[in-house]
This record gives sequence, structure tokens and C-alpha cells, in this order.
Amino acid sequence: MPDSARGSLDRRGFLTASAGAALSTTALSGCAASVDSGSGGTSGRTLTVMTQADEWDAKTKKSIEKTLDVTLRVMTYDVTKLNAMLASKNPPDVVRGIGATDAPYFAARGLMTDLDPYLAKSTVLKASDLAAADDVWRYDGEKQGSGPRYGLARDYSQDSMFWYRADLFDEAGLELPSETEPLSCDEWLDLGERLTKRRLGKVKVYGLNATGMGALSQLMWMTASAGGSLFGDGMATVDFSSPEALRALQWYLDYTKADIGPNLVNPNPDGWDGPTYQAGRMAMSCNGHWFGGIIAGDAKLSAVSRFAPAPQLGSHRVSPCFGGTGFWMPKDAKNKEAAWKLFEWYFAGQPAKDRADYGWGMPSLNSLRAKLPVKTALQKQAYAVQEKELPYFSVLPVSPYAQTDALNAVLSKVVPDAVKSGAKAGRIADTLNSRMNEQLARGKELVG
Repeated sequence: MPDSARGSLDRRGFLTASAGAALSTTALSGCAASVDSGSGGTSGRTLTVMTQADEWDAKTKKSIEKTLDVTLRVMTYDVTKLNAMLASKNPPDVVRGIGATDAPYFAARGLMTDLDPYLAKSTVLKASDLAAADDVWRYDGEKQGSGPRYGLARDYSQDSMFWYRADLFDEAGLELPSETEPLSCDEWLDLGERLTKRRLGKVKVYGLNATGMGALSQLMWMTASAGGSLFGDGMATVDFSSPEALRALQWYLDYTKADIGPNLVNPNPDGWDGPTYQAGRMAMSCNGHWFGGIIAGDAKLSAVSRFAPAPQLGSHRVSPCFGGTGFWMPKDAKNKEAAWKLFEWYFAGQPAKDRADYGWGMPSLNSLRAKLPVKTALQKQAYAVQEKELPYFSVLPVSPYAQTDALNAVLSKVVPDAVKSGAKAGRIADTLNSRMNEQLARGKELVG
């Protein structure tokens, strides 16, 4: 599954391509005063940011340099290079990352700067204004979701919600999903099967993409909805054999075997949902509020698209965020004051206001929610559905002892082999437990 923070062509690629307009030179005018936290000058210093290669265009880079009084050096995100720089205590000043999956791993190793003292002094960024989803960047030394803040989200979505094409529902003679009551995951799967179109044995129209932000995230969410937790006490082990996790795993296997949407055996040739959904070759796409950005720019697509609550596997209604992409500051960063000025501009200045205006995900500042677009019928519908979904957000902690990409790699290896061999869910659970717990044990030894 592509990673929205890593800079590859992926499910947020269209947003990056559009960012130049929103983060233009004019967006920086008048920002100098708002980003000054009164912590001293930064003249002549270099501010190194590891992020997407096209995070800012050349004109915006020059404007940032003038506003922050720095020389801006942008490095393309590379986790291997980042780990090497962190180990040598010569890291970038600012790093782009996914709060929901990165924060516990790096914070547990003492590699991140606690941002609470900066927030306490800031006149433009206040902890009290941060949305609940920003808590994915918090880690108290044992569990994610509480304790110090180690990063901030540029925006967020509740990533198990889904978009659907009403025209494809109408063609299949199916009732549209409720805007307030979540489907059961079994109902969701059944709809996906009914909406799938095949030709000569091959899928012509996907009924459902349930892969969302990756298989591990989906299994965590479904297990939580069933009343359990994929990770055991202390976050040092996984247990796919628990009744709740086994139920989630069985659902995911049923979805994969049904071949009604992109999965670990047959990935989407397009690489992500955007072009597939636009072309009318996907009926339901498990993506959060941010996905409305690609829909809103197409009047015909907007007219047939709708937003729906996150389905539930059990009776515990859970609607998490598995992204929270933003920035964090390494503990050994050399230019922290300039880095914080960048934070204030990026997360509370004009760029944040522009992102909210365009509807690119939910703003991480509650004070900016009122800026979300509600001009079109689709925007009004999506806003109403999203507002009613907010109370069901909760942080689903990930383990600090292994990077989520590594655990997803285990799933990507085990599940296809198991599906092809016809292995039962129980045996697959045992294999996943063995391989993932081995990784987690090694990671725990290193963290201490």
C-alpha cells in the first residue's frame, strides 16, 4: 500500500500536485509577524526539511526563506537515510511523517522533540485548539494518544469512512447507505459483491476497495469494533488468534477471496483509488474526508458521489484516523527555533487556512473547521456526515517496537500465500503471530 507521507505517487498525489496554488508566494504575505514566537533570531542559518520532493515550488521556497530568515534545504523523504541521520545525531530540522504510525516508534527511542513547551509559548498555535485526531502524535512512554505532543498533523481524516457512487448503486438496483447509521462489515461486503462487474472472468468494476490505509490498519479498526485489540498489553505482541482479531482476519480473507476490490493478492493496477473511482470503475472507496478533494473538482462526479460513516464489524462504534500526516522535529535538530517558526506558519498560517478552504481533509485546528467548503450539494452532504462521525473518533495505538511498514510487509507476504494455498484463518493467525511477534521482540530489546 502506498504511503501518503513518503512522497510516492499515491492516494494523496493529486493534493501535492495542487499544493503550489494554495501555498503560493502570496500565501506568505504578512506571515512574518504571525510566525515570530519571540525566541530569538535565525539569520544566516540553514533549515533542513525532509519531506516530499515537491512539497513547495521554487517561488514558495524563496518566500519561506525570506519570511523565516533562513536558507531552506529540502531533502526527499527516505526512511533509510533518515534512520542513518538520526543515528549519527545529525538529523534534518523538520521531518514529514504519519503521526498515527510514526510517533510511537520514534518517540520511544528518544528521537523526537517534545513540542509542548513550544505550544505553551506560541501566540498562534494552542494545544486547546488542536483537534482530537492530533492526539495520534502523542506518546506517554507506554501508549499512544496521551502524554507529550511530538508532532502536528497538517490535516486528518477518519480513514474508515467511505465514498460511493450513487449511479452505480442505482444501476444495480440497490438502496443507498445511510448517512447516519453505519453498515455492518458483512453488509458492506455483500454490497461490494453485488456492485462488482466482471467480464470474461476479470473484474471490470470494483464493488469495494476496503484496503484503506493498509491491511494492518484495517484489521486494527475491525478488531476494535468487535471489542478487542490487535496488540496485547504493553504493545509488545500481536494476537490474531483472539476471537475479535480472528473475526476481523476472516472478514479480510473473505474480502480477498471474493476478489471484489484491490487486495493483497490482486492490487489495483492504477496504484490508488483516485483514477479508478473517477473512471466509474469503483463503486465504493474506503477513504476519509480528504478524498472529497478529488471528487469536488469534477461536477459530474460530484453529482453522483456520496460520503458514508465507517462500517462496523461489531457493536463498538469506532472511526479512527490512520494518517495524521504532518511534521515532527528530531531531538538533535540544530535549528529548532526556525523549525518552530515553520510549524507556526504551516499549521496555523495561510497554508492551513488554504487547505481548509479547499477541503483537503479535516483541519487539525478546530478553529478552522468553519472554513471547510459547503457550497455544493456534495460538500454539504459530506460535511454533515463528517460532523456526525466526529464523536466516534479514538486513537488506536500502534506498537513502538516495530515500524508499521514492516508489519504490513509481513501481511503482504503471508496473506497471498495463505489464500493461494487455501489455509484456514486459524493457521494464518498463528503464522502472523509468530512472524510479527519475532519482530516486536527484537524491537523491544533495542528500545529497552
